Amino acid sequence: MSLAFTCPTQILTGIVPGKAAQQCLRWVSAAPMLVLAGCGDRQSALHAHGANARRILDLIWSFSAVAGATWLLVMLVLAAALLRRRLSETTRSPLEIDSHQERRFAQAVGSAMALTVLALVMMTTASFFAGKSIASLSGTETLAVRITGHQWWWEVRYPGDDRSQSIVTANEIHVPVGEPVEVELDSLDVIHSFWVPNLAGKRDLIPGRPSQLTLIADKPGTYRGQCAEFCGYQHAHMAITVIAESREAFEAWQSRQNAVASAPGGEEERRGQQAFLSTGCALCHTIRGTPASGTVGPDLTHLASRRALAADTLAMTPGALAAWIADPQSIKPGAKMPRIALSADDLNAVVTYLGSLE
Repeated sequence: MSLAFTCPTQILTGIVPGKAAQQCLRWVSAAPMLVLAGCGDRQSALHAHGANARRILDLIWSFSAVAGATWLLVMLVLAAALLRRRLSETTRSPLEIDSHQERRFAQAVGSAMALTVLALVMMTTASFFAGKSIASLSGTETLAVRITGHQWWWEVRYPGDDRSQSIVTANEIHVPVGEPVEVELDSLDVIHSFWVPNLAGKRDLIPGRPSQLTLIADKPGTYRGQCAEFCGYQHAHMAITVIAESREAFEAWQSRQNAVASAPGGEEERRGQQAFLSTGCALCHTIRGTPASGTVGPDLTHLASRRALAADTLAMTPGALAAWIADPQSIKPGAKMPRIALSADDLNAVVTYLGSLE
């Protein structure tokens, strides 16, 4: 028998050697923490902060109540049957048929079937009206955002009156609080699934079949989302952040994002820009205001204004940025970004330059 199944008992009886006992105790003591971790409000459908999420939460609690009541009823019936069997003193042959008992059994089974059908009808009706209520929000949006799924990052585009006024960023969505936002979803490679559980339900991104979703954030905050459809090796490292802020703060962010990249402000930044433009970086990434116009990877025009790197895999710090540029495959194996050979001085200069792009 494996240690995982025997260690709790063996620890209590003092059979397991000291080191194995300590390891098993650590696992046993960690179990409650893993359970309690689900009570947090970070990326949790049980902490709704939007109209869509609240409707889904109501549905979750309704289904949970029906499932809990069903389980309790089954356990009560099972306990009653076992107790009745135990207390029965009849000496009747097991082959003898009691017509009254058979009638009671038939009535019990019929009642259970009727309750099952009623529960299914109630849950289906609740699901239908929840979906209808969510769909009714469509058409009231004040802002449109286009999100394209890639392996393994999110392209975020705010369409403008013309292409030059479009805002393009990656892995972060800024939205004004209390306003419906139409999110247009598409994928350019495989099936992804957009899910920000605090704000809305899941919506699949199927290549060639655009879909829509309406987001509403009730209060300012940062809400984490995740790709919810297995899309390849780095599926778990494909997160997205929704930042809800006041209309004034959103418009200020929008104005900054509309601007082209700031010019290098010193010798180190100029060297970094030159190193960036003279290597393969410029073939994959765009920095508006420079010759870099690649579309394979994320737009880096305002990279330093983002909170994280590589779809929330790393925090946005100079050290993390240097590590990501130096060897992305060691951090996110399978990512489309190759390793670019840079000298230590050039690497530091590129990090300094990219760190100035706010």
